[in-house]
Amino acid sequence: MSDIQAMEVMEAIRSDRYVAVRRRIFRQLIESLIYEGLLSPETEHSEGETVFKIPGSDEAGRPMLYTCQGQKRFTFGRIRLNNRPVIRTSAGASSEAGSLAQFLLEIRGSLGADEGRLVAFIQELEQTLFKDALAQHHRFEREIRLRGSGYDDLEGIVMDGHPYHPSYKSRIGFDYADHFTYGPEYKQEIHPLWLAAHKDFTRVAVSRRLEYDRFLESELGAEQLKRFKDSIIRQGVDPAEYIMMPVHPWQWQKQISAARQQDVHERRLIVLGTAKDTYRAQQSIRTLANVTSPYKAYLKLSLSMINTSTGRVLAPHTVENAPAVSDWLKELADNDPFLKEVTRVILLREIAGVSYDRPALSVLLQSSVYGTAGCIWRESVHSYLEEGEAAVPFNSLCSLDLDGRPFIEPWVEAAGVDNWLELLFKASILPIVHMLYAHGIALESHAQNMALIHRDGMPCRVALKDFHDGIRFSKAHLSSPDKCPDLLATPEYHARINRNSFIETDDLALVRDFMHDAFFFINLGELALFLDDHFGYDENRFWSLAREVIENYQRRFPESEERFRLFDLFAPTIEVEQLTKRRLYPDSELRIHRVANPLNLVAMKV
Repeated sequence: MSDIQAMEVMEAIRSDRYVAVRRRIFRQLIESLIYEGLLSPETEHSEGETVFKIPGSDEAGRPMLYTCQGQKRFTFGRIRLNNRPVIRTSAGASSEAGSLAQFLLEIRGSLGADEGRLVAFIQELEQTLFKDALAQHHRFEREIRLRGSGYDDLEGIVMDGHPYHPSYKSRIGFDYADHFTYGPEYKQEIHPLWLAAHKDFTRVAVSRRLEYDRFLESELGAEQLKRFKDSIIRQGVDPAEYIMMPVHPWQWQKQISAARQQDVHERRLIVLGTAKDTYRAQQSIRTLANVTSPYKAYLKLSLSMINTSTGRVLAPHTVENAPAVSDWLKELADNDPFLKEVTRVILLREIAGVSYDRPALSVLLQSSVYGTAGCIWRESVHSYLEEGEAAVPFNSLCSLDLDGRPFIEPWVEAAGVDNWLELLFKASILPIVHMLYAHGIALESHAQNMALIHRDGMPCRVALKDFHDGIRFSKAHLSSPDKCPDLLATPEYHARINRNSFIETDDLALVRDFMHDAFFFINLGELALFLDDHFGYDENRFWSLAREVIENYQRRFPESEERFRLFDLFAPTIEVEQLTKRRLYPDSELRIHRVANPLNLVAMKV
């Protein structure tokens, strides 16, 4: 901790940014509580908006009332509050609601939440307020602008986080010094720490036609590889008995060094040091981009912290599955003329993975070591870009620059909203729905898993990523079941702590809605709301255009009519995950609810 950091923390908490972030979290929290059915406030309608009245009581039992304004929107029936603050009224006196914890405690009687989970959720919200206020203060103080930035920079400075989840930047486990050092917003140099892990407890998986040692040499260089081998020899052991792997420096300091100290003592783990290449964190925090050599692979590393309510370790079975899944999808795309020649979709393959997985003494201790030492290398988007092409994170399309203007404003104004959207929909929708319809595979293409490739702002194709745990399918309904690799199933321990972590199911609705929830509900849903709010572009028109692109696709492939019925994207309702309810109730079942599908509603209006 430095005096400068301490002063910056104080300034950020006292700044206007702090208030703006608190109001944003209040909005997203209340929106999700109402939308997921956890609150049923009284409503009044005034001047085109709905006034929501949420009753509660303080610790002494005195009645309280929280009021806010907004609308139920056409897009999936989402609740969207306006920018006015939430008002708390007590004993006839009203003022802005200033405490997220107080709000949840005073309405907890209506939530019926598990008390332990409620307390943990309050911590996530307060940590989100703290860390996002620091990030936004840093952004405005240093005048960090989006326009003119390249892809890797945008991965750090598109810092708004999940647009629906209220604890979108909790980073539980990071203190503010860690936040400054490893948060993507600060673009600090990061040097992964390399370990030698004994082969008896290490799993290695690589893409076809790739040999791990040669891959390491291409990433590290022959000279650095030799230095690491010499370091192993100096420990009095044989390098041939060890696998070299990188870990995040924070993970070594805060987790591995203590949890795996016996392994270090008995030379099952050996510290080798750092290599010369410099990395920076991308917006997912645990994925690092190589700054020294941007064409080299991205590096995804286990982090024993919680962000957006999810632990960020790497389950060993997903690390081992990663290259096989990527090879499978790549082969399908390469042999599919529509994907290869029409959509020209980029699949950023996960080409290698390593995990150290020495079992704990007991299942009671499993959580302290499970998935804590793992890494996945993913191809760089830079190696796929053609001359004149540039990439941006998909969620940058819904970002505002420092001046309050949309990042995409120059692009949309140059082409017109209709024309620009048509290009965007063809680039993004077509490869996703084709993978589902033609091959029976749903991709979890939410904002962090998709990059838009454009030419001077005009969308032309997309790059997709994160396949190791971001697909879902029914093997019986794959177009080529014989091509499906033998994948490791989700272990019982992992399934218990994350009920939504599975890739294979016989329920086709769960396959379809896995993609629908991530891509249409989050990716396109947020864009529909954003364009309406900032460009006055009607949500109905947005979804009509989206449906038209899908219908044109279906007319192109009439032989697939049965597949269109199996995976009905126009169903009246779909199931989406209840992200806030999951934080307040035990994870004993899938927390999902049915919502109106705008792709169906626009057809009803015609």
